Amino acid sequence: GVLTGIEDQQRDEALDIFSRMYSPAMGRGQVMDYLSHTGMDALKGADILSTAPEKYSSTVEYDGNSVAQYMRNIAQTHVAGFGTRFLYTTAPYNSFDTHAGQMVGHSGLWREVSAAVRDFQDDLNENDAADNMTLLVFTEFGRRVQDNGSGTDHGSGGVAFVIGENVKGGLYGEYPSLADDKLLEGDLHFNNDFRGLYASLLEKWIGIDSKPVVGGTFEQMDFI
Repeated sequence: GVLTGIEDQQRDEALDIFSRMYSPAMGRGQVMDYLSHTGMDALKGADILSTAPEKYSSTVEYDGNSVAQYMRNIAQTHVAGFGTRFLYTTAPYNSFDTHAGQMVGHSGLWREVSAAVRDFQDDLNENDAADNMTLLVFTEFGRRVQDNGSGTDHGSGGVAFVIGENVKGGLYGEYPSLADDKLLEGDLHFNNDFRGLYASLLEKWIGIDSKPVVGGTFEQMDFI
């Protein structure tokens, strides 16, 4: 997303475009300043990230799918030691949004994720970089309990995985019931607030105050 492969000439042209797009002639203001700084910061970030491959080596062969390659990019950046504390990626657009063909597609998607996480962990172990990393795998929303034909629509309750050498493994929360009277408007009934999950990682792993981030105080979990 930050054009790490941009050539020097293209970079200079992009910087010139940004400077002209947000020049004083266009007017100044909070929005214009923000857009200008964001564009310039993205290019500066690209300059830094472009050096990651030369600081990284690995015998781990990731699969060719998008999830695996995204995880490889994160491994490169982590191993390069830029001091980045949060590294974020997504699954390919709409891949897990299984409104149709879920029985076949969903199992294949999880095989890809499972293999990518395994290779990622092996990669960090090989580079002696696994002990200061915790991986959070989460979804933006869950799925409905009842199918819509061959898939499921958007739901509420979902699941998250926290993975790493410093994680105390186990199931945190109650296993949800599929009984009709235990559902929440047709969805799995959540028993952990996702903001408590985020707060647990922010405070117990990153070491920062979670309240400004999650907007309050939420019950934390003891997996770190």
